[in-house]
Amino acid sequence: MCGIAGIFDLQQKSEINQQLLADMNDRQFHRGPDEGGLHFEPGVGLAHRRLSIIDISTGQQPLFNHDGSVVIVFNGEVYNFKELRQELEPLGYEFKTHSDTEAIVHAWEAWGENCVDHLRGMFAFAIWDRNKETLFMARDRLGIKPLYYTVLPNNQLVFGSELKVLAAHPDLPKNIDHHAVEDYFALGYIPEPRTIYEGVYKLPPAHTLTLKRDGKLPAPREYWKIPFVDTNQLTDEEINNELVDRFKEAVDIRMLAEVPLGAFLSGGVDSGGVVAMMAQLSEERGEGAVNTCAIGFNEKNFNETEFAQMVADQYKTNHHESTVEPDDFDLIDQLALLYDEPYADSSAMPTYRVCELAKKRVTVALSGDGGDELFAGYRRYRWHMNEEKVRGYLPLAIRKPVFGLLGKIYPKADWAPKIFRAKSTFQGFARDSVESYFHSVSLTTDAQRQKLFSKQLKDDLKGYNAVSVFHEHASQAPTKDKLSLIQYIDMKTYLPGDILTKVDRASMAHALEVRVPLLDHKLVEWATAIPSRLKLKGSSGKDIFKKCLEPHLPHDILYRPKMGFGVPLGKWFRGPLKQRIRDSLLSETMANTGLFDMAYIKQLVDNHQSGRNDHSAALWSLLMFESFYRQCVLGIEQRKAA
Repeated sequence: MCGIAGIFDLQQKSEINQQLLADMNDRQFHRGPDEGGLHFEPGVGLAHRRLSIIDISTGQQPLFNHDGSVVIVFNGEVYNFKELRQELEPLGYEFKTHSDTEAIVHAWEAWGENCVDHLRGMFAFAIWDRNKETLFMARDRLGIKPLYYTVLPNNQLVFGSELKVLAAHPDLPKNIDHHAVEDYFALGYIPEPRTIYEGVYKLPPAHTLTLKRDGKLPAPREYWKIPFVDTNQLTDEEINNELVDRFKEAVDIRMLAEVPLGAFLSGGVDSGGVVAMMAQLSEERGEGAVNTCAIGFNEKNFNETEFAQMVADQYKTNHHESTVEPDDFDLIDQLALLYDEPYADSSAMPTYRVCELAKKRVTVALSGDGGDELFAGYRRYRWHMNEEKVRGYLPLAIRKPVFGLLGKIYPKADWAPKIFRAKSTFQGFARDSVESYFHSVSLTTDAQRQKLFSKQLKDDLKGYNAVSVFHEHASQAPTKDKLSLIQYIDMKTYLPGDILTKVDRASMAHALEVRVPLLDHKLVEWATAIPSRLKLKGSSGKDIFKKCLEPHLPHDILYRPKMGFGVPLGKWFRGPLKQRIRDSLLSETMANTGLFDMAYIKQLVDNHQSGRNDHSAALWSLLMFESFYRQCVLGIEQRKAA
């Protein structure tokens, strides 16, 4: 795993500032501490930081073709590079290394922009082809690896694996994108292609960008779509059996490495399944025990280590655990610097710690990310489908006025079990399917954001609402199936914007490579064709996946209630972080942004700390925004821990 960066003049062959690009590249030193490389020619500069995983001795980058006319910087792993080599050698391409990077170079020479169709893995790369005067950039199908880019006022395009690489350029305007602010406070992350800064973009998953020296920034091209088309003709039993085989194969190809390898083990179905497949494959090869890592909490309701231990015991893994202490608050400012833009998933804290623990023993770790999106594992899917039944009985013209009124007059009851929180349910019934799902996953409601934002911000937004992100993806979805539709939306928004971003930054902070077998695109193509009835059955999400794993995992792992990977924010903000919240959220820093109604923020803090309401999600999102803005925009040092 690595970091890439570059500068490309869109108009002329100007001289590239070599020291500046070197400095930009050093901002991502953590992504590749083993080696660094630079390449310059008129109008082009490419940079690379390397974490050596495969072909340690000869895989240095930037890497060139035989005559030096094509050069690449690449972040990721292409798992089918040996098969690509066998396909490319008969076409006359000679290989000087045993790296997957060289396979991409020759794939570009052979197939041009369509080279991405031949790649199986996770990747973000940039190729400069001198003969074609073309810079070609690409990102993997599911968005496992990141790629940021922008065009500066001098018409130079700059790109990098992290936003901090671009922010290191002195000519980058750091103007806050107000649409991104709305997106962030609605969702807790900023979905592709936006970033927090105006004019700075994430290359969306499954997209390429082809650049010429014509002064233009073209629109990215989509080269792959998540299918979600029910074309599976197998019986339920055949699907069950084939799912195990395909899952195991996806794990198998991700176990290739020339460095120590292990797995995260949360105690859930997905990570447990990955470890089960790894252990069986290791035994078949006569290899040693699998290395596994787990993170626990002192809060019992958030602690899953006993379940992780069950899997570790069953497969006799080399298991290691660590506990996140309740006062692990120094991470707050550290995380804001790590993510470069506002990011409000509090599970970033334990994720950071489990990566830190894993790096002490391995350089590559497999994770179970993607299983909930692929096989409908989130509880919210079940709630949404129950609401869909009601929406199916009554047209929107009737539901909107009736349930809209009930949603307004019914009291808010954060303290009550979800079944009694009818206010949000009534509000959901008053919306269409996409709006209702957006409402169910939002950190704050539309009404809360209207109170939170300043008049100036609301004027600048001109009515923009983050729900339009969901509507846009829904309009392009290849399915009308109600469950598949929200899975598709999650895989276009929450998966790359939240889950994969979290894991990439947390792992790369420790120079740890994380591989994601459940997001193998061939497995995704096959699994999205499984009928919805086999994914969500009654109250059981991931039903087909759990059934296929019954011979491999304990019943208590497969069928216990889902806990997630969160932290006890509500208690923290009334206890050890009580003063930190007030100092940060009611500070001059927040007031001077001009983005917020400070009286409403004080109301949120007071109501939460009095115990009247649980505003932990909103408060955490505000805390992370303040930390980002203070450090990344204003450049003010970290606050001391409470």
